[in-house]
Amino acid sequence: YTFEYTANPVWYAVQALPYIQQTNNVSTQAIIDRMYANVLASKIANAHPKIKAVFDQWSTKDKDALVSNLSKNETLKSAILEETPWVRQAMSESEQKRNIAVLFDLNKLADERNIAIQKLVERQMSNGGFPWLAGGRDNVYTTQNIMENLGHLYHLGAIEINDAALTNIVSNALKYMDDELVIRYQKLKENTNKYGGNMDDDHLDDLSVHYLYVKTFFKHVNATPASTEARTYYYGQAQKYWLKRGLYTQAMIGLILHRNDDKIANNVVKSLREKSFSSDEMGIYWNEGNGFYWHQLPIERHALMIELFSEAANNKDEADKMKVWLLKNKQTNHWKTSKSTSAAIFALLLQGENGNISQWVTESVQPVLMVGTELINTATTNSESGTGYIKKSWNTESINKDMATIKITNNNKSIAWGAAYYQYFEQLDQIKTFADTPLKLNKKLYKIVSTPKGDELIEIKNDTPLKPGDKIKIRIELRVDREMEYVHMKDMRASGLEPENVISEYKYQGQLGYYETTKDLATHFYFTNLPKGTFVFEYPVRVVHKGDFSGGITNIECMYAPEYSSHSEGSRIVVK
Repeated sequence: YTFEYTANPVWYAVQALPYIQQTNNVSTQAIIDRMYANVLASKIANAHPKIKAVFDQWSTKDKDALVSNLSKNETLKSAILEETPWVRQAMSESEQKRNIAVLFDLNKLADERNIAIQKLVERQMSNGGFPWLAGGRDNVYTTQNIMENLGHLYHLGAIEINDAALTNIVSNALKYMDDELVIRYQKLKENTNKYGGNMDDDHLDDLSVHYLYVKTFFKHVNATPASTEARTYYYGQAQKYWLKRGLYTQAMIGLILHRNDDKIANNVVKSLREKSFSSDEMGIYWNEGNGFYWHQLPIERHALMIELFSEAANNKDEADKMKVWLLKNKQTNHWKTSKSTSAAIFALLLQGENGNISQWVTESVQPVLMVGTELINTATTNSESGTGYIKKSWNTESINKDMATIKITNNNKSIAWGAAYYQYFEQLDQIKTFADTPLKLNKKLYKIVSTPKGDELIEIKNDTPLKPGDKIKIRIELRVDREMEYVHMKDMRASGLEPENVISEYKYQGQLGYYETTKDLATHFYFTNLPKGTFVFEYPVRVVHKGDFSGGITNIECMYAPEYSSHSEGSRIVVK
């Protein structure tokens, strides 16, 4: 029987910072993200003595804290990491975490910041714009995205507004943004006059909304006089047509309106609140789904929602519940890009009063943990610094029925999570399903019978006659209530059956891609990305032996968070 508890999961976001710093991406976006990570790390390290102490602990004592979550808790997983396609991913993530001590070296931080600024100076073109890659043409979104990152750092007090090293970069880039806005506006007017139409109709584009959002961070820099008409036009468009846009764009418009003391911002917040979902476990979230464009990415979108509700709604309780969703997402997912990682860290860590570090990071009051009648002494039980992760196991002779009751008193305001695992031996055909988990499995076997109308599927029951040579189709129905990554599903076969599809290959089912491989005892399915929804998997087998066999079970688990697991019921088949 194993109990584990994480007192402060927000530290998992801190551990993601080295990913931004160590990425091999050579784009201009990666340069600003590395600078963002450096300046953010410096802000975090200097914010509270406790934080610097945690980093020192990680690099000397709690080295397990810097191991990838894919590699942790091997005893609680049905597949060891070496059997999965994700060994390299785990090694890469562990290396990134181990670099955290290097990242938070304050002397190195200052050097890296200066190097990043120098690279930005070299990348900035004569017109003030930045290319996506060195040698390319200036790119409007890349330039605005760089300015958004700098705006966040200004907003948080991580860099000074009058920082001499950034003055020319900022002024030239803002002028470029103004010029590009005027070009888009003039083209719109020309096309409207040429092809007919009305300028009062909906002509609001996401790039111009992003421009207005970025400019809210730089009110101390005067816009070009030539852009006044264009800015006024697109601001009016945002006031009029915000409801017809996607959630990300609506959140940007809400912040634009709020920072201009526009009461329409209240309507935007109210509308977004009505579109949200809420649960005790997942917090507050939106379910618009993913897309291919920069304004359709889920992590960045959610981080912007937190920024909006923290500032415009001034509702800390709602913002904290939104942070819960981000942390739950991190629990079962690996943030893949420097952009999503920096956006999430900004939302989670630096939404305190006046740009201070969020209280969630600095809290350190020990919880009270009762497993049955036993009090877990957090002072003597080894716990990770920062996350407060604790794990304790009991052997057979120490397990009693009182352990079914677990009582936790969280003495901090930040969220916490935990799990309990009961591992035992049971006859396969006697296994029952879980009552209710985020992953639900239903496995059935069908006998394929040839008829004049084609093949017919007959569900196999205890009394269904089977003989060697019969063809059987195994069908597995999987229901998932949230997005997960690195999920392993293993379907065990009765020993009297042999699979027909013995070649391992990558397969696609609609928008779901997965790797399927057949082994001696089971067929394995590996999902790098498992979206929310219902999925059905089928594969054929042949009856080859007579006998009374256990039908085997199907089990599934998230390798990132093994507490998210499930299995099907056991069964038997009889071959005569």
